[in-house]
Amino acid sequence: MKRLIKDATIINEGLKFKGSVLISQDKIENIFPHKIPENLDLNGLEIVDASGLFLIPGVIDDQVHFREPGLTYKGEIATESRAAVAGGVTTFMEMPNTKPQTVTQELLQEKYQRAARVSPANFSFYMGATNDNMDEVLKTDPSKVCGIKIFMGSSTGNMLVDDEKTLSEIFKNAPTLIATHCEDEKTIQENTKIARERYGENVPVSRHCHIRSVEACYKSSSKAVELASKYNTRLHVLHLSSGKEMELFSPGKVKDKHITAEVCVHHLWFDDRDYITKGNLIKWNPAVKTMKDKEALWEALLSDKIDVIATDHAPHTLEEKNNTYFNAPSGGPLVQHSLVAMLEMSRKGVISVEKVVQKMCHAPADLFRIDRRGYIREGYYADLVLIDPNRSWVVSPENILYKCGWSPFEGEEFSHRVVSTFVNGELAYDGKKIVSDVKGKQAEFILD
Repeated sequence: MKRLIKDATIINEGLKFKGSVLISQDKIENIFPHKIPENLDLNGLEIVDASGLFLIPGVIDDQVHFREPGLTYKGEIATESRAAVAGGVTTFMEMPNTKPQTVTQELLQEKYQRAARVSPANFSFYMGATNDNMDEVLKTDPSKVCGIKIFMGSSTGNMLVDDEKTLSEIFKNAPTLIATHCEDEKTIQENTKIARERYGENVPVSRHCHIRSVEACYKSSSKAVELASKYNTRLHVLHLSSGKEMELFSPGKVKDKHITAEVCVHHLWFDDRDYITKGNLIKWNPAVKTMKDKEALWEALLSDKIDVIATDHAPHTLEEKNNTYFNAPSGGPLVQHSLVAMLEMSRKGVISVEKVVQKMCHAPADLFRIDRRGYIREGYYADLVLIDPNRSWVVSPENILYKCGWSPFEGEEFSHRVVSTFVNGELAYDGKKIVSDVKGKQAEFILD
């Protein structure tokens, strides 16, 4: 099978240029800047006219919760990966706080086997760390597993690792990258007590960013950075949410860093003023914080202190979300709308399109050392997305693909639309529907 994507506006490696891409089987065979060679044999080629469309590498989302096994009433690998592909995400990395928790190699392999059967997107899964599964953690194969996840602060699933000796041993001996959720549990509990004394059980959701405060985040993330610096560990700090934490990170190329940083779409889009209208729909851990925090995150992202943009996609049902503060779970679905949300920010002049591609496609591939993905390069896997930059649409229940059926972006009008997503050279999404027989591949990682 050969396919020619013709006359697209290619956005790749900091450049924007008119060109065409020839796909052969699952790889990119040729990239033709400007004109297609006259001697190219077009017989038998499927021609995709991409005039007026952006062509970018597939987005790599390094943090999602697809809820399988055990929580499939919220989402499944099959449903959420389909939503991902419709949003231009061609590779995802999924978290271990499922039921049962992914804390043994056997349970980890079960996830890989399930994804190979049902996911149209490429996939990887984190191995979960606990206070007492060091033997299993050390068995992790760094060529086949994206990383080890440590919750340095309890969240959904309660996989808190709070034993100092265990933390040190994991950071010292981890066979691959460590990804951390950083919030200090003691600080959160103290803040919760104060809130309950003032409000009882009727704590308003606007207090979430005071309960899961800047101090709670900084105390934990600084501890993670301290441990990584001590043991020369590859550390990736997930979903940073505060301006104060930015002093822990340095600008530079992601390939040159041992300690890297992620920001999520919701922390770039929302701030504490939005609790008034969105309520628990924007209740995340870590919390959406102030406008000043949001501005600091943007500044750090644009200066390359923050390396990647992800989603922390974490679906819950509306029934769960419409509960009281203490009974409403944290998290929300985002993977279908992350790319178009960031492209909307590019339309507003906040970030360039080239920088969006760098932070959502190139940088995750470099950070995790993913084999031949994240770029439009000859010989790389043909994970590609075509986007119409002038096709406005409104997020509504009719076009939301998450199993939970809602989005914090409902009612939002976006100016860009994903019109085609190719995974390993195959058309996986045609702008209207998922091509059901397409299956993604397990991501592989390049060792030092």
